[in-house]
Amino acid sequence: MDDTISRKKFIAAATMATAGMALGFNASGKSLLQTATSAHNSQFLANGKIKVSIFSKHLHWLNYTEMAALAASMGFDGVDLTVRPDGHVLPENVAADLPRAVAAVEKAGLKVYSIVTNIKSPDEKYARDILKAASALGIKYYRMAWFDYNKNISIPENLKAINKQFMVLEVLNKQYNIHGAYQNHSGELFGASVWDLWLGMEGTDPGLIGCQYDVRHATTEGADTWPTSIQTLIPRIKTINVKDFYWEKKDGKWQVKSVPLGEGMVDFPKYFSILKEQKINGPMSLHCEYELGGAQDGAKQLSISQDAFTAAVQKDLTTLKGWLKEYDL
Repeated sequence: MDDTISRKKFIAAATMATAGMALGFNASGKSLLQTATSAHNSQFLANGKIKVSIFSKHLHWLNYTEMAALAASMGFDGVDLTVRPDGHVLPENVAADLPRAVAAVEKAGLKVYSIVTNIKSPDEKYARDILKAASALGIKYYRMAWFDYNKNISIPENLKAINKQFMVLEVLNKQYNIHGAYQNHSGELFGASVWDLWLGMEGTDPGLIGCQYDVRHATTEGADTWPTSIQTLIPRIKTINVKDFYWEKKDGKWQVKSVPLGEGMVDFPKYFSILKEQKINGPMSLHCEYELGGAQDGAKQLSISQDAFTAAVQKDLTTLKGWLKEYDL
């Protein structure tokens, strides 16, 4: 990043400048943002309980019919379908293959609530084809690609440039009546700090541009601060994904270790309490990023048996469904 500006100082200054409005509290003790967004999100609660899909990256070793059958047999409600290079649906074949994939999923009694893409700009090849095909099939949500910070300019300049990208994508999303979500991913990508993500999306319609919130990555970036920072994104959280991790020291260095749900450090009771309070119940995608015979990375062939894969994923799904029932989500 530009040495002339301290990223932490900038974020702190921006936070202080807006905290009075964004994170103020009323007489009843609820944040003003919570009060303002509770009604906004009530429409999702009216639609029923959270529907859980499996991230289809973990099923790249199966064709559409096999993928749908296994997802149904494990007890999922849907499939969060990869529509990107090396995904289940290749962008260049989207017009023909997305309807085929969705038909297979629906034949198995499930739905495709959302898709995962590499879309960053309307000008990209196949971007319009993907959203047109998805919209025609009734898919309401897609995840976009991640943005990098331009290290040759300052953080404020990055935020202005990225805001323009979101503004242009908003126009495209409106055309196809679809919501584009940016996943907050830990590390050096834009949006690892959700304050940056919040500022970068300023002025866009939350119904068209938002966040696929990832509490695992939010916890990685701020184990104690995410319950506060999530408040800025609540109006924009239409889809969510779930996974777990903890920090481990290996070869003298601390690093993230992905683990099954409930075995890591993510504060799921706190997280589900917030989802319940804020009436957030959009589609949820289960991500299994721990060792899974290559399936965690989208392998086309597994190094473990299908039974071993199924047992591990079903264990996660059982844990997740238990929490959703506990919190009436």
